[in-house]
Amino acid sequence: MKHFIIRILGLVSLAFVVSVSFAQSNPEDSLKGWHLKDQVSDGYVGISLKKAYQFLKDKKSTTVIVGVVDSGIDTLHEDLKGVLWTNTKEIPGNGIDDDGNGYVDDVHGWNFLGGKDGTEVEKASSEKARVYHGFKDFYLNKNIDTNTLTKLELYRYNSWQRAAKEIEPSAESETQAMALNGISKKINEWDSLIMLESNTTDYSQAELENFDIKTEEGKKAKLSFLSIMKQLPFGSDTKKSFIIQELNSEKDRLNGELEEKEKTPIDVRKTIIKDNYANFSDKYYGNANIMGLGSMHGTHVSGIIAADRTNGVGIDGIADNVKIMMVRAVPDGDEYDKDIALAIRYAVDNGAKVINMSFGKGYSPQKYWVDSAFQYAAAHDVLLVHAAGNDGKNIDSNYNYPSTDFLYGGNATNVITVGASSDIHIINGYVAGFSNYGKQKVDVFAPGTEIYSSLPGGNKYGFLDGTSMATPVVAGLAALIRSYYPTLTALQTKEIIEETVTPINKSVIKPGTDTPVTMSDLCRSGGVVNAYQAVVKADEVAKEIEKKHKKHKK
Repeated sequence: MKHFIIRILGLVSLAFVVSVSFAQSNPEDSLKGWHLKDQVSDGYVGISLKKAYQFLKDKKSTTVIVGVVDSGIDTLHEDLKGVLWTNTKEIPGNGIDDDGNGYVDDVHGWNFLGGKDGTEVEKASSEKARVYHGFKDFYLNKNIDTNTLTKLELYRYNSWQRAAKEIEPSAESETQAMALNGISKKINEWDSLIMLESNTTDYSQAELENFDIKTEEGKKAKLSFLSIMKQLPFGSDTKKSFIIQELNSEKDRLNGELEEKEKTPIDVRKTIIKDNYANFSDKYYGNANIMGLGSMHGTHVSGIIAADRTNGVGIDGIADNVKIMMVRAVPDGDEYDKDIALAIRYAVDNGAKVINMSFGKGYSPQKYWVDSAFQYAAAHDVLLVHAAGNDGKNIDSNYNYPSTDFLYGGNATNVITVGASSDIHIINGYVAGFSNYGKQKVDVFAPGTEIYSSLPGGNKYGFLDGTSMATPVVAGLAALIRSYYPTLTALQTKEIIEETVTPINKSVIKPGTDTPVTMSDLCRSGGVVNAYQAVVKADEVAKEIEKKHKKHKK
């Protein structure tokens, strides 16, 4: 689920506010790539990537495949087209499953959100609504003896009870929707005046700054829209059409939440995907279109991990010898458990050693499918990197899926859960105000505010905020380690990343509050990931492994 506009605007609810002071206090250019910088030399608590590459400069690397389970990717982007994973066993576009894996023409990945006829799922309902309406006939006004239920039945019943409470429209939700509807209306009015007086149909913040608007009403419209644009993280070159599109998407989501109890969600699987959702063995659905209809999120995430570091344009990704395998399974709305489980398995089966998972939700009715996929990844030595979420909540005590504790007992050991840290000039300092946290369930923090990366639609770039952006920072680092030190396992890589964080010894503000806490109150490691310290440690561990191996051979 992606609903970051509300939090950034800070115009709807204090629970969603993120500081927007950067628009006034920091020049935009200085923030480009801040997440890669070094605290001592640059003044930003980034990941010290330059120092890491200086340490690695005489070392050889092997190519690592990173699976990105997300919304899609712009396969034509100048910074991404050269780093796409290619399935060499497939002949592009011949309509034949050349490699016999059940997925026709999966040249650069697979799309579990498409129909075989080429149609696409763009929007999906919330999982809360699907749980409530899906089990309503079983539980509503029924006397349920929980002592007779199996573990799975009890889990579903408890999930339904929670959904039945949470699906009731709240005063806060109504206020949020009303405010955003009002903002959207005003923006459309301002835009109409600006287009009329500038004789331009589309424009960016930078272009709007230079428009010569004559009327007083037009000038007010210009200043008002500019104030909104400057509070958004997209950057001054982002077109207003894109901003309005994202704002409308957020507005539709909020308005949809108010109607969830009364309206049964549209079954997009029945009309588009056409799989038997209840049958996990029915897995050969979808199509090869990994660009999809809403590829902004996945394109941005992919650029953070692996944007071409050799082409001299745009941005530099974190890892220099990786290939991005896009597995499209995250719509605008809540992802489906079946798609996520199959996406993980697809990435594992096709050689991914790191999988980025910048998504999450509050319900998981088919959690056992995802648990099984986690276990499958662990059995194949694959590291999963997952976003902690953007609700400013403690996920030690709040629901956040996929989770690392398995429904039938045990825990996933091959998962890193990531919170979002911020550039120290942000008012909260070190921690993003929207980030989820957890002393037990969040492992590390990584830069997740004002992250500059690739955007779809013609070699574009812009800023986005979220634990969705922090997660690929860690995935990129994990890929970098596994590329230069291929003898290290997924578990060893996870431990190295956690043990080599930059510790934050100053007080930080607990997200969603004004309370000062220590960083160790917010995550297990108590710090922000550090690429330089991680590769130095990886080098030590790899040499020790080699030393033991040689000794054993003797």
